[in-house]
Amino acid sequence: MVFLSPIPTFYRIYRKKSTEGFQSVPYVVALSSCMLLIYYALVKTNAILLITINSFGCFIETAYITIYLIYATKKARVFCIQIFVLLNVVAFAAIVLLTRLAFTGPDRVTVVGWICVGFSLCVFAAPLSIIRLVIRTKSVEFMPFYLSFFLTLNAIAWFGYGFFTKDLYVEVKKDRKQLIRS
Repeated sequence: MVFLSPIPTFYRIYRKKSTEGFQSVPYVVALSSCMLLIYYALVKTNAILLITINSFGCFIETAYITIYLIYATKKARVFCIQIFVLLNVVAFAAIVLLTRLAFTGPDRVTVVGWICVGFSLCVFAAPLSIIRLVIRTKSVEFMPFYLSFFLTLNAIAWFGYGFFTKDLYVEVKKDRKQLIRS
């Protein structure tokens, strides 16, 4: 539901043919997090749930970014592409390359797990880029309620998953996200 909660926002963008004041940062960061969690699941092995959910997330976030790029102003489009290339191409490739070359076995799982924790925290911090707009316009219309609501439910669900499967990195990253948002 977290991945689907921005649908009203993107329907509005499509209907008005403008991104208005909406930012692309949360969607680009969410895509990075999904990509890293898939890599973590592959390194860890036997994490089909992480792979399926985050594959769906990659698909949805890519669709959102594409819609954003279609209707964004030139300046916003350039900024979105720069962040996308920096996070989803350069940083991701560097992380995969460095962890593949510098670590093996359990050490690689540990390093990639903690990197995922950091990026997952960024997913919850990325919507804070909207705070400036909320303060400037004195309106919360650009800060969707459903996203906040489903992020809270998501944090609880992933904490439970991490707890019951004894996956420290899933448990910690989602629990810390909840603490940061509170």
